[in-house]
Amino acid sequence: MKTVKEISSLTGISVRTLHHYDAIGLLKPTDVTQAGYRLYDDAALERLYLILLFRELGFALKQIRQILDAPDFDRNRILERQIELLQQKVRHLENRIELARGIKLIGVRFLEMEGFDPNQIDDYAQQAKTLYGKTEAYREYTQKSTGRTKQQEHALGEQVMDFFVRLGAMRHEDPASAPVQAWVRELQSFFTEHYYTCTPQILRGLSEGYGGGGSMNENIDAAGGEGTGEFARRAIEIYTK
Repeated sequence: MKTVKEISSLTGISVRTLHHYDAIGLLKPTDVTQAGYRLYDDAALERLYLILLFRELGFALKQIRQILDAPDFDRNRILERQIELLQQKVRHLENRIELARGIKLIGVRFLEMEGFDPNQIDDYAQQAKTLYGKTEAYREYTQKSTGRTKQQEHALGEQVMDFFVRLGAMRHEDPASAPVQAWVRELQSFFTEHYYTCTPQILRGLSEGYGGGGSMNENIDAAGGEGTGEFARRAIEIYTK
């Protein structure tokens, strides 16, 4: 038998939440000591894990109680269904990653995303993978990134952001000026050295994310100052022409 604190340590669920589950009848303790301490056996712990799985899938507490307390509740059937749903969720997240990689490598303008619908993200991801998976850039990226640690990847990412810190100091200049265009060439060379041969086409595609108003644009502006992302996009557009 385990105490509330032990259950909390095992699952990461707060003591307050466990008390709430008891109050609404979702997870009753197996026993209560004379001093009023709740105790849970292995069956109660298994029920809690089922509750957490359902919560991960977005079910409301009322729905979870109805499922677990149903007369025809079949533990194995429910677990199989949960595994299936979680696998779908994993595939969906993997598709988001593939889409992000595709946009990073070939740019959003090469994808047919007119009227972007988040519900169609799996289709967009497949389209991106089909396009960039055949590219030499992707093969080169895979080769160069193989064996790199998370720390090394993070350090490279920091170096990329340092580029935009430097650009931020020049963002009030003419984007066609020699110092700014030299910055673009240096950025292109950095990508070629560490990721893949950064052709003008790829560089132009990347620049769409720099000034596109999304999270990448926000991160760049946070590093170099407001307007840095859009300034980078304009400078790269000039360079690639």
